Amino acid sequence: MSFRQSDFTSRREALRVFGATAAGIGMFSGACTSRAAGIADQYEGLNSADYIGGMKVLATVTDKKVFTEGPAADLHGNLFFTNNQGDRIYRWDGTRLHLFRDHSNAANGLYIEPDGSLLACEGSAGRVTRTNMKIGAITVVADKYNGFPFAAPNDVCVDVQGRIYFTSRPGTNDPAKGNPNAVYRIGTDGGVTQILAWPDVHMPNGIVISPDHKTLYVIEAHPDAEHNRSILACELSDDGNVSNPRVLINFYPGRSGDGMCIDAAGNLYVAAGLHALRNTSETLDTRPGIHVISPEGRLLAFAQTPKDTVTNCTFGGADLKTLYVTCGDQLVSYRTTIAGKDSYRPNR
Repeated sequence: MSFRQSDFTSRREALRVFGATAAGIGMFSGACTSRAAGIADQYEGLNSADYIGGMKVLATVTDKKVFTEGPAADLHGNLFFTNNQGDRIYRWDGTRLHLFRDHSNAANGLYIEPDGSLLACEGSAGRVTRTNMKIGAITVVADKYNGFPFAAPNDVCVDVQGRIYFTSRPGTNDPAKGNPNAVYRIGTDGGVTQILAWPDVHMPNGIVISPDHKTLYVIEAHPDAEHNRSILACELSDDGNVSNPRVLINFYPGRSGDGMCIDAAGNLYVAAGLHALRNTSETLDTRPGIHVISPEGRLLAFAQTPKDTVTNCTFGGADLKTLYVTCGDQLVSYRTTIAGKDSYRPNR
């Protein structure tokens, strides 16, 4: 399904449907006009301790090149995460760090399925894979669409029916030459559907589904000027299709979110912001850390992370109240007052 300005009777109607503000947030075919003040003025007066506690450093990765990403917790107290630039997947057992997989094909986002299998977005191979954690066998779930390989798969989640949703970028702007920046759904039969694509989304990144299974959230994280840096909320139907997109919260001109997870009350925990500029058009208006955002798009809490670049987070632990966060070369954790949604706890 595609959403274009021509689907609406006027620019005013398009802005209303996409949840834009009078400052000019746009999200439809063509150049984005997201030039609003972002969330810089929302940090004061937060009661952050009502949602998130103090930070602990759990592990530090010492590879020559490090960019940690994609945390996912299993039922047995293990936390898996990737070193995207080091081409590795690590396992933290609650005490020590172990190398789980070398030559990971620049794996990025990970997800533990209900049966305990590990999904991985393998960026350099352009594919999504599944690892049987009992025997270690790796199978390819999907590796192409429309005759072309995926642009690097980035982040992944699973719905209550077992369908897989993932983001893919950077891609081509010309669909005749390859696949664009896009969001895909993999059916339980293995069929692949492109549910959002450039130019209706600019640079999709983190992706999660609400606890009631009715909303698909996608982070837009384009570093170039005049492009989307926001969280998009779409209605998710029982058949896995999306409709009625709206901008939940805008980060522009600061760095947008990267990865995110969601608690049982439907609040998003978003890894966003920078400590220092990084030669893009992104500013420091977005503070570096975890942003707790309500289903209505209000910033509820903020917890700063110690290093650039904060990338992703997930819930784990016996009570699903441990928030694991990847940032820089570190894996850190926070305690939360609200547990993650039930599906973060695999069945085995």
